[in-house]
Amino acid sequence: METGNRLRSRAQSPTQFGFRQPAQRLGAGRLPYARAMGVTYIDGAWVDDEHATVSVRSRALNYGLGCFGGIRGYLADDGKEVFVFRLDAHVKRLADSCRVLYLRLPGDIRQVSDIIIELLRRNDVRHDVYIRPLALHNSTKLAPVLDEESSSFVAFCMPLKRYIDKDAIDVCISSWRRVADNAMPTRTKPTGAYLNSALARRDAADNGFDEAILLTEDGKVSEGSAEHVFIVRDGVLYSPPSTEDNLDGITRRTLITLAGEDLGLRFEERTIGRSELYVSDELFLCGTGAQVTPVRSVDRRLVGDGAIGPITRRIQQQFDDVVHGRVAHRRDWLTPVWG
Repeated sequence: METGNRLRSRAQSPTQFGFRQPAQRLGAGRLPYARAMGVTYIDGAWVDDEHATVSVRSRALNYGLGCFGGIRGYLADDGKEVFVFRLDAHVKRLADSCRVLYLRLPGDIRQVSDIIIELLRRNDVRHDVYIRPLALHNSTKLAPVLDEESSSFVAFCMPLKRYIDKDAIDVCISSWRRVADNAMPTRTKPTGAYLNSALARRDAADNGFDEAILLTEDGKVSEGSAEHVFIVRDGVLYSPPSTEDNLDGITRRTLITLAGEDLGLRFEERTIGRSELYVSDELFLCGTGAQVTPVRSVDRRLVGDGAIGPITRRIQQQFDDVVHGRVAHRRDWLTPVWG
């Protein structure tokens, strides 16, 4: 897999990949790297966000036929550089999702990564940012058919500091079960599967909670509506495996590596029952959006003493240091936008 430094040497010019010149799509005299309105990449063209549209007849809209990625970039401590976190891993997972769902990307992992870096440069990104690449079945024909020939690729970005704007959250066990991998490929990020997440999150909000945790059909802990679950018991960190109908999480894998290699913590991957959440010493959720989010209570039962636990704090701090480029031996996880 390619490192940030190797990726940095590519994506140098708007025409490198055969894209149209900015003046052809953005208007004469308008600079691609200094814009008030956002720019989106869609099928080889750079367009204003308002023009990045699909038809109301699109299968992607009507049937939820597509998959997506969620990628973060972080402003470095120097206030100038922006580091994209684990870009190659995110694009690789998107490619895997496309393989499962009969979709095509506009190139290999390197080429798609270059498009994303170019997207950030064209939007003059000099702040914390969220990037959303989408692969869609964009045919306007009737019927939910997975057809490679109708593949469409879109990428856009937006400023993002905190996805969950609380230091610790209160969660519930959702009345909705997590959709099974044998019914919908949950280790990918299919757009249609997020109806399951939306129902769980609405259920939580209606009952006064910040987030929901979904169980599998067998009653085991799967994940949050858009986050993975970790618990701490007697100093040991635990998390359910991806075979529990949850996403193959990049942030989850990152934290497992940091816990063991950087912090010397013991980690075990195993199934977790609902009631074990109630008696855990610490509990946190993680994801590209959520980063590391401590959980204060589950179903109105305090986790530990209700405060953020020491292991959670250590993992949270180490993750923050890594994504901002403060940990030298983890710099190969970062792709600089402007360097």
